[in-house]
Amino acid sequence: MGKLSNLEFFKLVVADGDAASAESRFLYPPAIAKTLGFKLIEVGLGTATIELRSDTEKHANPMGTIHGGVLCDIADAAIGTAHATSLEEGESFTSIDLQINFFRPVWKDRIRAIAKPVNVGRQISRYVCDIVRDDEKMVAQVTSTIMTLRGEKASGR
Repeated sequence: MGKLSNLEFFKLVVADGDAASAESRFLYPPAIAKTLGFKLIEVGLGTATIELRSDTEKHANPMGTIHGGVLCDIADAAIGTAHATSLEEGESFTSIDLQINFFRPVWKDRIRAIAKPVNVGRQISRYVCDIVRDDEKMVAQVTSTIMTLRGEKASGR
């Protein structure tokens, strides 16, 4: 099998849950996904949805609701995956910023982080990621600015 495009690779992850046998520069699932228990469930060019079955035994803050850092992690992963789908050979990326707004608490539920582009530029892109509960109510919204890296700046990333 030849080398897959990033989008083809992530579609394989969605279909199989694991793409360890595919030739790609990405390690999927990444360690953070294994640690927190989230998985990629949908992907398209510039979009990605990641799911987590939240569990207060593993993901709670001291007040008993799901920790905001867990929500940041799942959104960051969805946004990064969405951006990675469009990268060419020799390109990488880094986050410039990430902002989260919390709307309601979550305890034990299935949540989805749905990332899509707001603006895609040659070097700077902006994404929004809605985090929703199973009842479709919004838990949080995350925005992030991503910088595409090329050449030496992308080396080793």
